[in-house]
Amino acid sequence: MAKYTAQVVWTRQEDELFTDNRYSRGHYWLFDGGVKLPASSSSHIVPRYSVDENVDPEEAFVASLSSCHMLFFLSIAAQKGFIIDEYRDDAVGVMAKNDAGKMAMTEVILRPRVTFSGDLHADFAMLEHLHHLSHEECFIANSVHTKVMTEIQMS
Repeated sequence: MAKYTAQVVWTRQEDELFTDNRYSRGHYWLFDGGVKLPASSSSHIVPRYSVDENVDPEEAFVASLSSCHMLFFLSIAAQKGFIIDEYRDDAVGVMAKNDAGKMAMTEVILRPRVTFSGDLHADFAMLEHLHHLSHEECFIANSVHTKVMTEIQMS
């Protein structure tokens, strides 16, 4: 068993009343390695009080799924003898009502594009296989009800 931690910190500014609901949603995430990441609510949810340049939880969710999938893909590809030069994913998350009528991240579409070098290159069928294995192993995908789909982009 492993445990993972993150510290989330928000502080009310002196000029913010708070009870009027007009306060900045800007805050930060602090991770155990020392990275401090500016975060906020999404401007899609709280338009006037979000900080657009900061990462919002929905974006982080999409990035988390994409990153986990990629890390398994790279590991599996290396084990099979492929040399990967670049892995790029233009992932998209969809917020909609779920079956219970609650707003949720109902689906995430991964759009990975992989660049190979060396003598061994994957055709579309092999890419599908590698991505399927990656999805099956991804800790984050195994932890959520969100539908995760992969739309392979050919280089």
